[in-house]
Amino acid sequence: MRYKNDNLELYKIGLGCGGMVNLDNKAENIATIHEALDSGINVLNTADFYGAGQSEMVIGEALKGRKREDAFVSVKTGALVAPNGQMYGLDVNPFNIKSHVAQTLKRLNLDYIDLYQPARIDLAIPVEETIGAISDLVKEGYIKHIGITQVGEDILRRANKVHHISFIEAEYSLFNRDIEENILPTARELGVGVVAFGALAHGLLSGVCSKSNAQRYKWIPLFSDENIERNLELVENLREIANEKEATIPQIALAWILSKGDDIITLVGASRRVTLLDSLKAKDIKLSDEDIRRIENAIDKNKILGASFPNMRFKNGKVVK
Repeated sequence: MRYKNDNLELYKIGLGCGGMVNLDNKAENIATIHEALDSGINVLNTADFYGAGQSEMVIGEALKGRKREDAFVSVKTGALVAPNGQMYGLDVNPFNIKSHVAQTLKRLNLDYIDLYQPARIDLAIPVEETIGAISDLVKEGYIKHIGITQVGEDILRRANKVHHISFIEAEYSLFNRDIEENILPTARELGVGVVAFGALAHGLLSGVCSKSNAQRYKWIPLFSDENIERNLELVENLREIANEKEATIPQIALAWILSKGDDIITLVGASRRVTLLDSLKAKDIKLSDEDIRRIENAIDKNKILGASFPNMRFKNGKVVK
């Protein structure tokens, strides 16, 4: 259960802290981070735009009194988020990177960030310039490793020529296996690790998703009225396998990703200890080659209806079609 590359030794499950944005739940969020660290998880994944910096502040408070080297803090930057929580633009202007980093360090109460990465790429700004600005901060000691998020293999190659990219963060689940075609082979060729998010496909693989409670995600094609029933039928195909393994559907979905290689770190989004501990049971599930074949046949990627993530592109900071 260890990722080893770039002189790093990390747990293969990382804690996604995107849900740690409510002050009323701060005590439980901090307890969840402590539970993760005590369980061996050392990757804490956040972004400066999660809760307008609230997630970073929770992590900063949770790490007080802890050894700095016990946590590998990963931060995404650049998303412009409105008060209603919707992403409306992007700022990865190289000139502004230092300011973003300075504010993040203050909220985290840390001297350096382990992994820093643009949340998206602006089509009007060469990726070389954005990565170059971040690499300057590596030289200054404020950042240890550079990552990149939600890009194609061509952008990954270009970025890696400027400075070695330690990780590419990408969506990966039974409902989205696109990275297997080009991203994963390219990353392995370049010695770049993969951080997989969205393992439960926005809750579709939670085991309790229904047509009624999926309404709030209708903006995601997987959950649209014309797609949701078929996709829920595919999820139900996993239940027999889960029962055989004395596991839940989400645990099977996580175990499947964990089986895909030691160079992949799987993020578990959890803001409560009970959710984290339940997810951690996935590491004890043993999947044979036949199990993996059955799981992938259960959710036949040729029968999936709709995309699992909105295809947002940006130019000059604005969303473009």
